[in-house]
Amino acid sequence: MQIIPVIDLKDGVVVHAVRGERSHYQPIQHHSKLCAGSTLAEVMEGFLQLSAFQTFYIADLNAISGQGHHQPLITELLSQYPGIEFWVDNGSQLKGLNVADPANYTTVIGTESQLYAPFKCTADFILSLDYQRQQASGHAGWFEQAEFWPERLIVMTLNRVGSQDGPDFAKLAEFTAAYPEKQFIAAGGVRHYQDLQVLAGNGVKAALLATALHSGAITQFDF
Repeated sequence: MQIIPVIDLKDGVVVHAVRGERSHYQPIQHHSKLCAGSTLAEVMEGFLQLSAFQTFYIADLNAISGQGHHQPLITELLSQYPGIEFWVDNGSQLKGLNVADPANYTTVIGTESQLYAPFKCTADFILSLDYQRQQASGHAGWFEQAEFWPERLIVMTLNRVGSQDGPDFAKLAEFTAAYPEKQFIAAGGVRHYQDLQVLAGNGVKAALLATALHSGAITQFDF
């Protein structure tokens, strides 16, 4: 089980994501034991003091909502940490996937942002199957045509993000059972180490975490 810290960027700072209600997100420093500030640099330092994480997930919420972007900040981060892989969701369309991205940058294609049906693509990307209150978010084809899926898939339950509801174990178990050849990553609702143990037992390969790390609920990463 790989632990992947999450960084949600909005209006120039890192914010605390709760249930996908983006208009209410607050700077992370008000909810974190890891960092005294909410700048990208301070949050990265806090995470790396906790553990030598090799992969991070970044959501550029301004870019996803079409209200600006944080590309200069992200580009600087990639240069500063060339040995760390960054998965970035900035609302990109699969049709516009940039194959010339830096080596430590991987695009996350979120279904909530997709305007078109899926198609065969040889470029490297991670697909995020986005759900809000059990409803698939985005073009239906992304959820029905598994032949177009990449090897790595995030199952993102937005209404569980930042909550104490726990992951959607049933949905994740359904995916891992139906597509054992894929690598599924859990996102949303992980509360404690026991949740991670259950996910690992169900065949989930990794989990995206933010709240449980900032709160100190999870400090153990060995499986």
